[in-house]
Amino acid sequence: MVVKRIAMALLCLAAAGPGIAGVAEDKQAVADLDTRYQRAVKENDAQTMAAILHDDFVLVTGKGTVYTKGDLLKSARDKEIVWEQQDEDPGSQTVRVWGDTAVVTAKLWLKYKAEGQQVDKKLWFSDTYVRTAQGWRYAFGQSSLALPATP
Repeated sequence: MVVKRIAMALLCLAAAGPGIAGVAEDKQAVADLDTRYQRAVKENDAQTMAAILHDDFVLVTGKGTVYTKGDLLKSARDKEIVWEQQDEDPGSQTVRVWGDTAVVTAKLWLKYKAEGQQVDKKLWFSDTYVRTAQGWRYAFGQSSLALPATP
């Protein structure tokens, strides 16, 4: 009887293992990809951004401004923004995976100069990734308004 229970438990673990491992691997892959994307934005690396962004990508800011993949790539190529900071707060990133969809949330510190203005703010974002035949692609982003400054 004990042997049957152990065997049944091992079968259950074996059946569950690949799914759990698959989700963990997907979470890590998306986390790494999102971190890579944030770095590419900071470096105005349009080539890396293009490889990560889905062709139908849309970003909606907290103020309601909508940007497409083309908008972001043009901005990076033209170096419209000179970045000093474009980094996630350490430990703030969370990745959730549901099948072929993943959502990354994190707090982001943005410090840059654009159109003669200096900006320094923190905000929350949610980045939605979808699994495609070419791998995970960043399909939709939404950012909050700037968070209140903290001393």
